[in-house]
Amino acid sequence: MSVEKKHVLTRRLFLAAAPFGLAGCATSGQRAPTANLSAAFSGPYGEIEDNGVTVPAIDTSEIDPRFLRQMVDYAGPRAPGTIIIDTPNRHVYHVRPDKKAMRYGCGVGKAGFEFKGGGSVGRTAVWPRWAPTPNMIALMPERYKPVAAGIPGGIENPLGARALYIHRDGAETNYRIHGTNEPDSIGLAVSSGCIRMFNHDVIDLHRRVALGSQIIVIQSGSVVGA
Repeated sequence: MSVEKKHVLTRRLFLAAAPFGLAGCATSGQRAPTANLSAAFSGPYGEIEDNGVTVPAIDTSEIDPRFLRQMVDYAGPRAPGTIIIDTPNRHVYHVRPDKKAMRYGCGVGKAGFEFKGGGSVGRTAVWPRWAPTPNMIALMPERYKPVAAGIPGGIENPLGARALYIHRDGAETNYRIHGTNEPDSIGLAVSSGCIRMFNHDVIDLHRRVALGSQIIVIQSGSVVGA
């Protein structure tokens, strides 16, 4: 089978699988409409090249402004470098040393609602691979077995540009922060996955985060008290 045909087959299988929910932190399967580049914000959300991958611009006129990256005040007790995930309000905060925090919008899936409390960034990945779980392959072998080895990182991959894998008590959890190829899912509760961010934003967060950084996930209450 030629590389081109294999790519087409893999792409078709991937799209067919999407509505059933993907492993770990995947997307809901609905693709975002093509960005209107003429109206797209030319600053932080403009088209960028990242590790050989073109990340398309996001038309921010279609995005609620509260989900766009911005510096905010933070008077809480957490140390600089801490990541706070405010699940109900769909925000990710990265605490800075000047009583400020960088705030990002996010989308939340089922796994995101199940996790609360603390953890740490155990590892990260740039344009991570995605692979179906053994259970998914067992349930639907005709759909998932052909991609059992995984889908390479890239703009079509449901994990997006970066993944931050959360550890607790020295072990990896199924909880992670990652990018998404569905920018219109930011701010929403979607059918599957963990915490998803615009690819532009997860790239920015990844640059700021060190391995071992503390993560606090709140399901209720105030970020200031977190």
